[in-house]
Amino acid sequence: MLAALRQGVGRLGLLYDAYEMQRSLLAGASTLANMGAAWMQNPINPLAYSHMGPITASALDVFAHAAAPRGKPEFGLDSTTIDGETVAVREEIVLRKPFGQLKRFVRLGARGKPIEGSPKLLIVAPMSGHFATLLRGTVERMLPGHDVYITDWRDAKLVPIDDGSFDLDDYIDYLVAFLEHIGPGAHMLAVCQPSVPAYAAACLMSADDHPARPRTLAMMGGPIDTRKAPTEVNTVATQRPFEWFQRNVIMTVPYLYPGAGRRVYPGFLQLAGFMAMNFGNHLVSHWGMFKHLVEGDGESADATKDFYDEYRAVCDMTEEFYLQTIDVVFQRHLLPKGKMTHRGRKVDPAALKDVAVLAIEGERDDISGIGQTKAALDISSELPVRLKKYHLAEGVGHYGIFNGSKWRGRIAPVLEDWIAKHSG
Repeated sequence: MLAALRQGVGRLGLLYDAYEMQRSLLAGASTLANMGAAWMQNPINPLAYSHMGPITASALDVFAHAAAPRGKPEFGLDSTTIDGETVAVREEIVLRKPFGQLKRFVRLGARGKPIEGSPKLLIVAPMSGHFATLLRGTVERMLPGHDVYITDWRDAKLVPIDDGSFDLDDYIDYLVAFLEHIGPGAHMLAVCQPSVPAYAAACLMSADDHPARPRTLAMMGGPIDTRKAPTEVNTVATQRPFEWFQRNVIMTVPYLYPGAGRRVYPGFLQLAGFMAMNFGNHLVSHWGMFKHLVEGDGESADATKDFYDEYRAVCDMTEEFYLQTIDVVFQRHLLPKGKMTHRGRKVDPAALKDVAVLAIEGERDDISGIGQTKAALDISSELPVRLKKYHLAEGVGHYGIFNGSKWRGRIAPVLEDWIAKHSG
């Protein structure tokens, strides 16, 4: 049995190596395709004026974009608008830890001095295969009225194995440390997966009467209780035994990375899963991109490219964090059952007495079903009704909860009002 397990681990290691080889080959192919597209559009090339010229150039452009390698994106938020005036924004790393850092977006007023006095908001980004920049639109929308911080998680394959491990308990510890650094009076917003550790951190800090516990905790599309309206994501996590995930999705980081030898759930597997869930939609998007390029509508094509630049930028998760999340959150549902623990200590929802909790869900969310986030309000048995609020965003899917026009115009105002109401 042990020999079979070792053989399985070896095969998974080879899969990671094979992926890296394919990525290198596609990077070269992407460069060649870019060169071909540029040549087919060059005014000195007679083929550029033919019927097939724009079609060939567009096809090469789409392929080049799809095959290009991607690293960690930049936030690129260098300004915001406050009361009709444009002010500069400076990114600062205010606290570094092995598996993540606390980043602050400092708004600069007169003479380059930081603008003070706005509510402090910690945005907790998912550690689920994408970088924190997936929440660029979330940060951008909240910047005018808030002193915004965000959890900027590291790609596990870049963390040397000597830096130790990182699991769900560590995630909770990091959130407590980040809130302590920000100081009393902060508000916390958890987007999707981190709703569980954010809620747990709030419970533990409330039980300790911690002065830095958040004044409000907002959770959007979070898997507090995945037994409610289970989605395909939930089904995948429950239809196989825990040991299956250990054997089939955990791989060893190759030696070309600083985290060589670390056991991880690779980001490319996560991306493959999400792409497969909505494969038809992704094909339609790329077909639309191709048509826009042929028609010369570069602005529409660029919008699709920007989305996929972010969507395809993925990172690895540590084995222990991924497997503990599968076990605690998706298979045994320990938090809503009142059985979740943090380093042997019970996470007690009844400890929440003065943290105002806001649960936001999307009507068309295919990642976290309706009722999964709202469950946080139900299990907070000692929290007064005036400190609970539920908002269902009609016609909104998972990513629309925290990005796009519906987030900016319909959801963010609900969050802003909740923060303002409990900032006194």
